[in-house]
Amino acid sequence: MKTATLPILVLSAASLLMLSAGEKDSSGGTSSGKTDNSGISAVSGVQLKTDIPEEVIGAPPRPLNVPNLMPRPSKFPMFLVPEGTVLLSKGKKVTSSDKFPIMGAVSLVTDGDKETGDGHILELADGTQWVQIDLEKSNPLYAIIVWHRHSQRVVYQDVIIQVSDDPKFKSGVTTLFNNDYDNSSKLGKGKNRPYIDTRFGLLVDAKGTNGRYARLYSRGSTSNAFNHYIEVEVFGKPE
Repeated sequence: MKTATLPILVLSAASLLMLSAGEKDSSGGTSSGKTDNSGISAVSGVQLKTDIPEEVIGAPPRPLNVPNLMPRPSKFPMFLVPEGTVLLSKGKKVTSSDKFPIMGAVSLVTDGDKETGDGHILELADGTQWVQIDLEKSNPLYAIIVWHRHSQRVVYQDVIIQVSDDPKFKSGVTTLFNNDYDNSSKLGKGKNRPYIDTRFGLLVDAKGTNGRYARLYSRGSTSNAFNHYIEVEVFGKPE
């Protein structure tokens, strides 16, 4: 009986692998591995690497009554990008919808410092707010990573990540991530899942989309109504 069932088990495993390889992710693309907010990019190439900050818990975890919540990651995901992909955003100019931030300067978003706490965090007013990075030139983009405030186990709401060659984001806008399930920020309903902010950040597949500007929205969190950014990294391949 054992020798008769072994081929069936092997075929079943292989079938599942092939199905998962072609499964669509929640943002409409395809992934060769895991889906939703993390996993292996559909392109072949080299593994994306970045510096991960130390674990810091500045406040006791709060109960999170958030539906469809992504599991909290235990490590930075494996993600493949084309050879020659580099960090384009470090030191680049940042602007925001809040002209007078509550705390910090917008330059903190691209300064390379991913530590948490006062002096490391940009805090914007309540409501839907955004930060925007000028990469100075339009290039194919392959990954965007954002750290909001990883010292607290919170979920940031209406996280929307877009790229465009238009600094006003009126035309040629591509949405790479959107978990605004009820369109409360009036930018369209999103299909991505909410997630807990951690020291590993949120890694988003940019799918080789061309863009000079990256804009990231949020609308408060499960902790309070304000919007926080520690660091945003945009990876692409200079042309």
